Amino acid sequence: MRLRGQYWSRAAATAVLCLITGTAMVLHQADSNSENGAGSQSVTDEHAKHVMVKPVPVAVTAAAPLPRTGWTAAADTAASGFAAGNALDNSTSTAWKSSTTVAMPHYITIDTKNKMAISGLTYLPLAGANGRIGQYKVQVSDNGTTWSANVATGTFADDATVKTVTIATVITRYVRLTAVTEAGNRVKWAAAAEINLLGGTDPALPRTGWTVAADSQETVGENAPATNAIDGNTATIWHTQWQDAEPGLPHTFTIDMHAAFQVSGFTYLPRQDGEANGRIGQYKIDVSMDGAAWTPAVTSGTFSDIGTVQSMTFASAMARYVRITALTEAGNRGPWTSAAEINVLGRSDSRLDRTGWTATADSQETTGEDGKAANALDGNTATIWHTEWNLNEPDYPHTYTIDTKASRQIGGLVYLPRQDAESGGNGRIGGYKIQSSTNNTAWTDVATGAFNDDGGEKTVVFPTVTARYVRLVAQAEAGNRGPWASAAEFNLLGPSGAVAVNRGSWSAPVGFPLVPVAAALLPNGKILTWSAEYADDFNGGTGSTLTATYDPATGVVTQRDVVETGHDMFCPGISVLPDGRIMITGGNDAEVTSIYNPATDAWTRGPDMKTPRGYQSSVTLGDGRVFTIGGSWSGGNGNVDVAHKSGEVWSASTGWKSLPGANVVPMLTADTTNGDYRKDNHAWLFAWSGNKVLQAGPSKAMNWYTADGNGTVAAAGTRGDDTDAMNGNAVMYDTGKILTLGGAPNYDDSAATANAYVLTISGSTVTTKKVGSMANTRAFQNSVVLPDGKVLVTGGQNFAVPFSDNTTVYSAELYDPATEKFSTMASATVPRNYHSVSLLMPDGRVFSGGGGLCGGDCTTNHFDGQFFTPPYLLNEDGTAATRPTITTAPTTAANGATINVKTGAAVTGFSIIRMGTATHTVDTDQRRLSLTPTAANGGYNLTVPADKGIAVPGYWMLFALDAKGVPSVAKIIKIG
Repeated sequence: MRLRGQYWSRAAATAVLCLITGTAMVLHQADSNSENGAGSQSVTDEHAKHVMVKPVPVAVTAAAPLPRTGWTAAADTAASGFAAGNALDNSTSTAWKSSTTVAMPHYITIDTKNKMAISGLTYLPLAGANGRIGQYKVQVSDNGTTWSANVATGTFADDATVKTVTIATVITRYVRLTAVTEAGNRVKWAAAAEINLLGGTDPALPRTGWTVAADSQETVGENAPATNAIDGNTATIWHTQWQDAEPGLPHTFTIDMHAAFQVSGFTYLPRQDGEANGRIGQYKIDVSMDGAAWTPAVTSGTFSDIGTVQSMTFASAMARYVRITALTEAGNRGPWTSAAEINVLGRSDSRLDRTGWTATADSQETTGEDGKAANALDGNTATIWHTEWNLNEPDYPHTYTIDTKASRQIGGLVYLPRQDAESGGNGRIGGYKIQSSTNNTAWTDVATGAFNDDGGEKTVVFPTVTARYVRLVAQAEAGNRGPWASAAEFNLLGPSGAVAVNRGSWSAPVGFPLVPVAAALLPNGKILTWSAEYADDFNGGTGSTLTATYDPATGVVTQRDVVETGHDMFCPGISVLPDGRIMITGGNDAEVTSIYNPATDAWTRGPDMKTPRGYQSSVTLGDGRVFTIGGSWSGGNGNVDVAHKSGEVWSASTGWKSLPGANVVPMLTADTTNGDYRKDNHAWLFAWSGNKVLQAGPSKAMNWYTADGNGTVAAAGTRGDDTDAMNGNAVMYDTGKILTLGGAPNYDDSAATANAYVLTISGSTVTTKKVGSMANTRAFQNSVVLPDGKVLVTGGQNFAVPFSDNTTVYSAELYDPATEKFSTMASATVPRNYHSVSLLMPDGRVFSGGGGLCGGDCTTNHFDGQFFTPPYLLNEDGTAATRPTITTAPTTAANGATINVKTGAAVTGFSIIRMGTATHTVDTDQRRLSLTPTAANGGYNLTVPADKGIAVPGYWMLFALDAKGVPSVAKIIKIG
């Protein structure tokens, strides 16, 4: 493991690895006045005082290595003395090494001996360089014979640190790691000192819109209402009353999630103020769909009397309400209960649509009552299926068979017992077996167990099967009341966490050899990413940058250490020049300019900026110049160490020029941090006509900037009733139409909003319209415009805390300009918060990656990315949609030119999207313009906007769209 650019000893790495739990503290970047934290730089270093870190309590537990007792390992080959089992023996002095005479690839397979929830693996290479795994893939299997598609792929960094691979949690027995290449192409064998598998839980659910109620709360002696436990702020607490009265234990804390979820666990973070009073000891958890009928004690236990986060899991249950009852105080200090943060673990409601389904049963009562089998699929909880009782009483077992009418993926069953209290619960099912079939003849057991004898809804989750039929075999009546079986409703679940295909889908994670904190789409379709001087740590500034380039055509990630420009490019401004070169400015080396040429794969140093900057934004103007402003994170704190960091402009002929008239002060946020350290960061800049720049945020005040002469600034109004929205973002989804999204009033420790506004530019006038809010509050999210004009929002958290994955939002959202509303999309596997990125790709998918970069001791570094497939690329059955094709199109076009484009079949629309760049929630390069087609010459004529401030010169993606809104793969066209 790496800490501040240095390596842990191998023994220490192994020890830390075996202790990875959510009880750790994540690192939080401190403000410029911080006296705490640690780093590789001296605190006398001007830059270092801005990058100190402070610990932040982890409020959700992280995946921990599973105990490997009894496990075995096998490999395709093994050199003498290097058996596969050595990778499981807890010794870094032994290892598995494949045969030295057999060419790559090589694989090692771990047999856990039982099916269990697994969310990833860790890999520790040999002490020496040879044999380190480079490219890899991970597969899983239930039987060791039939293997899944890849659940993860990627490339490990060529170093000695522990590597982590994250996958979507899966219940399985076997895991196979395949070494496709050796990291440095030094040898043709692979090796591993230690491999651990990580346990899996469902993620913490986003808490936007949740409400809570407690039996007691203190609001007189301190501000400790129940709501503090779901506010995302680990410094606030809920505490039961103690000032005027001290009601005794037990105490209850009830969460209303305002929607049904598939809940499976709970996390509890005790108060973090140094006090222990009120820590929960013994507890029990109940769940309910309606807040009235409760499924009692889905789990119970005793929390340890410690100050770090603790969690418990239980069998998945559909619920809207979750109630924790504190039965004792952990240290018997008094009658109180307290909590800093409480989270519920779970997944979206994945109940399948039952339209058209039918049911049969071995027995049903139709004489004494309406108890036919179909009643349990009718959506009415007042009707029931009941086995015969009037003329005959057939004994157990009883069967209930659901025909879904087509083969589909099924991952669970939900059983709601009869809800009529006067029945006394007759027919509640106790012991059961669940089976699946594709033909209603050959049946496979998928789950067995026993339901509790109560009226609460029961959920059974099992490994995903593909089946048309599901049969519940009821083996006993839960209370031994008689030979009957009954049910109010049965539902089937999709795979754990599954959503309908109209919510899109995420790929398996793809590993990178670094945390991709910044990214740029290249004209050849590849994605260039970079971190800093180090792969996992932002603390650098000594003149080099690690990069990793992903090739979608091959899935290969290539690594590079850029030393040519003397530039650590963490936290820079990024702009794509008209000729396709990428300009990267400032950051850790705050005055430096680097330029990357994709055509030659060459890096060159440009002229230094007049004002050193970090966390600034930059934007390419219509005439090819680049404007930048702000950036007090490094290079001096504006209005404290140095003057306010007003604008400057670069041109190819003259280099950088200061613009004292482009005053930064009007765009400062009201952040409470000293000076401009957080106030002038990450401006939302949009180039426009006449070489003007609209600063649309994050301050609620908007401004027009110009770069001519000494520069100017003029007010453009406020963004409606929005607050400052630091670490939100803005996207131009059509000509002069900008969607702004989320953010928080302050950079750190600040509640995010779900606000969304549409800005419309007309001349020099900017009008603001508030539109439907996002489903989730978000800061540090990323947003990408799609070919059809919709905007995809990914990642972010409810409460803004750098380097923390607390309050992560996993589900994406899609904004539709036609309805001005958001729809919830599928959930990602990995948190994407501070230091994450996203980009649109030419194939219409979206890359989302990164997050963290806080050093080797940090639990929130994410060395990977995922690819989102939007709904427009999927048919209703989940198969790939038929796409239009662009058969011929020019590769260049001047502004104002009319071009002719031919397609394989008729299409209804076209759009162009400028190639994007991303870091720290900012992408000033992406913008989408609609082009109106006119039939001509067997194809379509399209006119490129003449105004270079609108169709900014550079490389663009040209998409054709059919009548269903399905886009083609883009053709790349250089405009200008």
